[in-house]
Amino acid sequence: MIENKKKPNPIDIHVGSRIRLRRTMLGMSQEKLGEALGITFQQIQKYEKGTNRVGASRLQNISSILNVPVSFFFEDAPGEQAGGPTGMAEASSSNYVVDFLSSSEGLQLNRAFVKIGDPKVRRRLVDLVKALAAESDGE
Repeated sequence: MIENKKKPNPIDIHVGSRIRLRRTMLGMSQEKLGEALGITFQQIQKYEKGTNRVGASRLQNISSILNVPVSFFFEDAPGEQAGGPTGMAEASSSNYVVDFLSSSEGLQLNRAFVKIGDPKVRRRLVDLVKALAAESDGE
């Protein structure tokens, strides 16, 4: 008997990664999201990996729990029609942001940054990070 090891659809993988991104941004565990949906955390893992496709009504529930519009899960999805070279550049830039926010450091930095109330302090912090990045490029 031959097993049919079908690869997950790229859209399912993308939607799953966006679910994971938003869930981790909120500091919510897979278990908590699963409880809110009435399913196991293993099912959440399968959604996030793209192994299992998320149905429309379930995606609507997830968007409500994670407090984002359903369209959030499809932003920068593979196969999206871009408006030329600048559209492609924007997509790769957005993917970079998603990758950054999916990392532990990016998530920690983002959470700490949004807690800074003073806009001048935030601006100075951005300037500091830019200066550090420029310094490391020069070395």
